[in-house]
Amino acid sequence: MRPQSRENTPNLPAEVYISSVTALYKDRRSLFSGTGSAIAAALVTGWMSGSMWIAGCAIPLGLTGFVRWMDMNAYERAMPGPQALAEARRWEKRYILGSSTFAVFLSLWCFLTFLLTQDPAVHLVSFAVCLAYMIGITGRNYASDQLVTFTTITAAVPMVAGLLLQYEFAYVFLALLLVPFFMSVRNIATRLRHTLFDAVVASHDLRALASHFDTAVNNMPHGLCMFDADQRFVVCNERFLTLLGLPTGGRWKGRKAVTLLARTLEANSVPKEGRQKVIESFQDWFAAGCSGALVLEAAGEKILELTFQPIEAGGCVMLVEDISEKRRAEARIEHLARYDALTGLPNRSYFQEQFEAVAARGQACALLFIDLDQFKVVNDTLGHPCGDALLCQVAARLRRVLRPSDVIARFGGDEFVVLRPLRGGDAKEASLTARRIVSALSEVFTVEGHQIVIGASIGIAIEPTDGETFDQVLKNADLALYCAKSDGRGVWRFFEPDMDVRAQDRRALEIAVRDALENGNFEVFFQPIINLKTGQTTVCEALVRWRHAERGMISPAEFIPLAEETNVIIELGDWILHEACRQCASWPGEVGVAVNISPIQFRRGDVVRSVISALERSGLPAHRLELEITESVLMENTEVTRTVLENLKRLGVRISLDDFGTGYASLSYLHHFPLDKVKIDRSFLQDVEADSRSRKLLVGVARLTADLGMSVVVEGVETRPQLTLLMRQSSIEEVQGFLFSPPRPAKDIPSLLEAGKIDFDQVA
Repeated sequence: MRPQSRENTPNLPAEVYISSVTALYKDRRSLFSGTGSAIAAALVTGWMSGSMWIAGCAIPLGLTGFVRWMDMNAYERAMPGPQALAEARRWEKRYILGSSTFAVFLSLWCFLTFLLTQDPAVHLVSFAVCLAYMIGITGRNYASDQLVTFTTITAAVPMVAGLLLQYEFAYVFLALLLVPFFMSVRNIATRLRHTLFDAVVASHDLRALASHFDTAVNNMPHGLCMFDADQRFVVCNERFLTLLGLPTGGRWKGRKAVTLLARTLEANSVPKEGRQKVIESFQDWFAAGCSGALVLEAAGEKILELTFQPIEAGGCVMLVEDISEKRRAEARIEHLARYDALTGLPNRSYFQEQFEAVAARGQACALLFIDLDQFKVVNDTLGHPCGDALLCQVAARLRRVLRPSDVIARFGGDEFVVLRPLRGGDAKEASLTARRIVSALSEVFTVEGHQIVIGASIGIAIEPTDGETFDQVLKNADLALYCAKSDGRGVWRFFEPDMDVRAQDRRALEIAVRDALENGNFEVFFQPIINLKTGQTTVCEALVRWRHAERGMISPAEFIPLAEETNVIIELGDWILHEACRQCASWPGEVGVAVNISPIQFRRGDVVRSVISALERSGLPAHRLELEITESVLMENTEVTRTVLENLKRLGVRISLDDFGTGYASLSYLHHFPLDKVKIDRSFLQDVEADSRSRKLLVGVARLTADLGMSVVVEGVETRPQLTLLMRQSSIEEVQGFLFSPPRPAKDIPSLLEAGKIDFDQVA
């Protein structure tokens, strides 16, 4: 903070201004001597002139001096603090008032000597004392512009007036000389004040700058040290000494740089050979006048980087940075870039490096591509945290059953890859390794209190037999894995060239499925479901067919799994639903339509919205629509599944459980979900005519289902004896199969329904 500038007064910092005011009050000796001299001069001139008026001037001079003395004591007791700028101004005005009052009485005494006496000696004494006082007060108090001005005016005016009253040439001439003299004295005081204050302000600013610089340097995260041209220590910050482990109270100034470096290296437990290297490097850089950097492995896992930078005036600056955390962060980043964060296994990038390193040595190796069976079910039913814990246990088992020389990696999800160098190129090693992996991963896992069985399928490709590049070998191992999963899971398969051909056919078929959907090449067929009591067709199941331009009619068993893998099933299923509802709306009576909903469609699509859209567009009443779901739908995320089924039920749609008995669902699902109908799979009819156990199983399941309030449909009825057996069971309400009708094109259904009920006696 700086006081407001006044004319002829520099803009001072507050602390400088306050110190200048303090200087006015500080020296009491000059006040005592000046006051005493003035009193003595007044008494002497009064005695010499015989005038009581002149001698009486000693009284106000003495009183004024005494008051000023007391004022100095008061200032000392109440000295303003560094922030009391206004208070300092008030004290300055008090000092100016006291000094000016004294000057008035002194100049009045001088004026009276000229007025009341003609004695030249008296004139000389009074003029000399008054002039000396004015010059003295100006010289002492030049720091206060107001004080100099008031003192000069109050002293000069009476003196000049007294000289002019003598009406003598010498006195008048002297009076005239006093005017420019007094002005010169004031100007000299002003210049002196500016010169001094400029120096004081510059010194103050320099100290402040030095203080700020010192604060900044000592708060740097880096250590800083400077050496002169003779390699001698000049200055450093505290951080420098702390980082290097040097005592902060040590006397380092003037020490040789080599000595300081040696102490530093010793303090940080750097081996002797390493110390010499650092010192030699520093001396080389110093002599060449170039910059350089050294990394110092210090004690306690601390890593320091010493950077040397030459300066123009000679010498150099050394910066010290603790890069320990930086190196650890770099190591973590490097680890994350090369390893899987969840399992700690190498990732794809690092695995590829290892593969290429083995291949570069000319050593044959096997790449085993592992996919966990049923892992998705674990994630969907127990949650992703449980799935992550399972993956960590899988990684641990793989480490346990494989050799240290094998490289295990995780590519993401539930995909693991193993690289095994083959001794002598023997592929049997790969087969034995795959056997151990399948066996280990087939054992029960215990995760968060759950007993989990998953298993694994493995595809194997050999380098260089099945490819010479990483991408080729990996692709072929993936093809072998696909075949292993297709062959029933829990097995391993080696890559064979025709697998690639089949994969090309599969990709072509995938493209064709998408094209067929866009071009309208799919067609909905319908197979009737017959009521055993009335012989009437109650529902027709919608079954999709693909009429290919070149291959003819393609079986759903061929393209439905592919559509599910590529998620095309969502669009295809939505189209089937809309088309089935549109066709059913034109059928006579209350015959309904049953539409299969794929697990993928149920899980990833919006079934409720699709049903609402299909019913609104077709105008079909909701009770004529049945949605058939499989047991796997009920097993996945049961709360969400129950909510969706309940929303469908509220619309009035009927829900059927299709292919009951082929999956893993328990009988409890029949009770916990809002089901209207259960379709017993055709597998229950195998040997039902000859095998009493098969017959009892079929009858038992049908009776249990009916007792739970659901209607029962038996699929796959193909023979007259099967029909006869089923007709005897009161719990079986409906049947479906080729015995009554194969799936038919939509155009045949109206005539089929108009034909009326089926005469079971006439069915062959």
